[in-house]
Amino acid sequence: MKLANADLVIQAPQVLREDLEILRLMTGAQGVEPLARAQCDAYRLREPDALAGVAEACTAAGYDFAVVPHARTLDRVRLVALDMDSTLITIECIDEIAHLQGIGPQVAAVTAAAMRGEIDFRESLARRVALLAGLPLDALERVYDERLQLSPGAKRLFETLRDVRAQTLLVSGGFTFFTDRLRVRLGIDHVLANTLEVAEGRLTGRVVGDIVDADAKANAFSRLAERCRGDEGAAVAIGDGANDVPMLKRADVSVAYHAKPIVRAHATHAIDHCGLDAALNLFA
Repeated sequence: MKLANADLVIQAPQVLREDLEILRLMTGAQGVEPLARAQCDAYRLREPDALAGVAEACTAAGYDFAVVPHARTLDRVRLVALDMDSTLITIECIDEIAHLQGIGPQVAAVTAAAMRGEIDFRESLARRVALLAGLPLDALERVYDERLQLSPGAKRLFETLRDVRAQTLLVSGGFTFFTDRLRVRLGIDHVLANTLEVAEGRLTGRVVGDIVDADAKANAFSRLAERCRGDEGAAVAIGDGANDVPMLKRADVSVAYHAKPIVRAHATHAIDHCGLDAALNLFA
């Protein structure tokens, strides 16, 4: 029996035609249709009979794959929330700031442990920010100007979301110095992040107000999703780290983007090989 009203999406920087034919035969799909929403090779295998062996074959070939219900259409998306560091952008901002202070390895070690879920995020952020005390504010400008890059497909993702009139939310355990600039650059509707305390042009090593942690991110997402969803709409969350998991769990569709295993385990789909715009192909 065919999967109920669903297709199999295969995507990667390059998908070999012979692999597509093998997957079509494996699944008994009714046909193969190319998709053009993202800047990668993407194909929809129509109404497969079965998925046995698909995960193993795609993993071995380096392909992203997802089962996409016909009813999950892009025009129903009302909200998309993204994490910032290592999701919307390719870097961890605090690690790059730390490199300018000469304490990169110390801060990166704490960051990595927090991303794996080994350290409470609030404690880890406080410890990392404390190490930045005394750094001049213009160091943040250098990070933004010289090191910050958008993840592949980010611009196309936001352009398409504007076309379908979906609201966008950038919610981050990082810093407003960067989220505010990205908001203007990409036309993001809503942002939430931590504010670094500054005195006499230098970082004090403290955060102003409450720390934006996993729960704060999830709560902000839930509040906005309730406002945006309406009767038929969907709220989507995309993230890569352990502190994104509570937000991903509250989404109608969640995407682990180049993520740690703990994140993939809690997400609807994973994108490991393509850019951010590949999320668009997870909708009919």
